[in-house]
Amino acid sequence: MSMVRAATRSSPLARWQTEYIASLIHTCTDHVVDFVYVDTLGDRTQALGTPLHQLGGQGVFVKEVQAAVLGGDADIAVHSAKDLPSQTADGLVLAGIATRGDVRDVLIGGTLDSLRKGATVGTSSVRRAAQLLALRPDLEIRTIRGNVGTRIARVGELDAVVLAAAPLTRLSILEAVLDRHVVEWLDTERMLPMVGQGAIAVECRAGDDPTAGLLSAITNETSAREVKAERAFLERLGGGCDLPVGALAVCLNGSASISMEALVASFDGVTIIRRSGTGDDPAILGSALAAEILDAGGLALLART
Repeated sequence: MSMVRAATRSSPLARWQTEYIASLIHTCTDHVVDFVYVDTLGDRTQALGTPLHQLGGQGVFVKEVQAAVLGGDADIAVHSAKDLPSQTADGLVLAGIATRGDVRDVLIGGTLDSLRKGATVGTSSVRRAAQLLALRPDLEIRTIRGNVGTRIARVGELDAVVLAAAPLTRLSILEAVLDRHVVEWLDTERMLPMVGQGAIAVECRAGDDPTAGLLSAITNETSAREVKAERAFLERLGGGCDLPVGALAVCLNGSASISMEALVASFDGVTIIRRSGTGDDPAILGSALAAEILDAGGLALLART
């Protein structure tokens, strides 16, 4: 029985994701997976509370995990797909996308309509902050960092916090949260998710065909097409885009077509440029929507950052 070494962060969610990928690999290929735990810049700076976009945004939770694979200490790198930069690191390939989970965000502590005027809402995401402010300009957004449990514990000190829905279900803590707090599931019309949200991505070294084959075996093709479209949108905006960005691609049942919505916003939520479209080629669709948004004022927003 062959061994596959998986590099991952050591947070509860990262462990869950890697255990899930390990179970898929073992079921599909009979390989055994050994974990290689890695400390990332994002992990090391959580206690400082530095906003993620000030640390460089995407990539702060993945670079050291990728380095473990590139350096030969691991065979695969397991990530939350939303943490990955739009361009794959040199020497690696994005070879696996598992079946996607819930893409929505949740508001914990109250509903958006019931929060008092001037309520404090915690989030680590400029995307969530901008969309919240577009809906409720009176809210006071507070930057919070930490794992899922740490951020939920801030409710009370803050009026509410916003988190991705998938970790709550994956870590089996949703029932406990519902027992203590009001939870609103934010529909994607009001809160468009981050590129790749809810998906687990797995990388391996370029040229490592046997490992790439293992990851192909665990890939959900529908989820992979959706994530590809969203990542193409982000890549077309440019790797240095630190603006609030959201995208959601959905494969239409019984069709090769993909429906997609995407947006770019100002940090204060005053300006939101949102476009939608359909297409059969995920890369072309994502890139085309980005071009539309850039032409509609996105370039001016980028110029101000």
